[in-house]
Amino acid sequence: MWQDYLSVILQGVPTSLVLTAVALVVAFFLALGMTFILSLENVIAKGAVNLFLTLFTGTPLLVQFFLIYYGPGQFEWIVQSPLWYWLSNAWFCAMLALALNSAAYTTQLFHGAVKAIPKGQWETCYALGLSRLQTLKILVPYALKRALPSYSNEIILVFKGTSLASTITIMDIMGYARQLYGTEYDALGIYGMAGAIYLVITGIMTLILRQVERKVLAFERLESEQA
Repeated sequence: MWQDYLSVILQGVPTSLVLTAVALVVAFFLALGMTFILSLENVIAKGAVNLFLTLFTGTPLLVQFFLIYYGPGQFEWIVQSPLWYWLSNAWFCAMLALALNSAAYTTQLFHGAVKAIPKGQWETCYALGLSRLQTLKILVPYALKRALPSYSNEIILVFKGTSLASTITIMDIMGYARQLYGTEYDALGIYGMAGAIYLVITGIMTLILRQVERKVLAFERLESEQA
């Protein structure tokens, strides 16, 4: 019986992985842009970014899924606009919800890493006559390396967050599990199998990310050895 469950639920793995990958790419670039904005001196722009962060970190991801998927259809001007082509697509709405949510949390990670840059590095850049924006272009990549361990956790969270996509008709891992439960009514077997698949994938992702961290953060070990 479990072999049948496994073969059905595994059909949703590609959808979950692609959804994760696209959402992470979009979220990364959004977070990078917002990190630069928060690190500059434009009060209005910083206020807008902080409002975005408050909205997306202060509300449940499931609510964001529902608002992005069901909300636009309440407005006639959106339905009549070219935007409706995208906002009526469940996959796009799921990706957008995941990307915006992840962008909010990732911005906090990146901005925290930027603020943690030693003061001496900022002063060195200023002494060379660099503007704040030019300084950020030099120091932000360094800060991103420092933020990688925390960002690895965000990658795992986004993958697990895809499980909510089934609530808006996406046939991912949980989508196939829910469909299977509708015919078999074996909650323990079906959802246990889905959980096991998530566990295996997150385990593999964690091992890969730890290897990436070791290579990217090798410079820290060299610095400590030289010290």
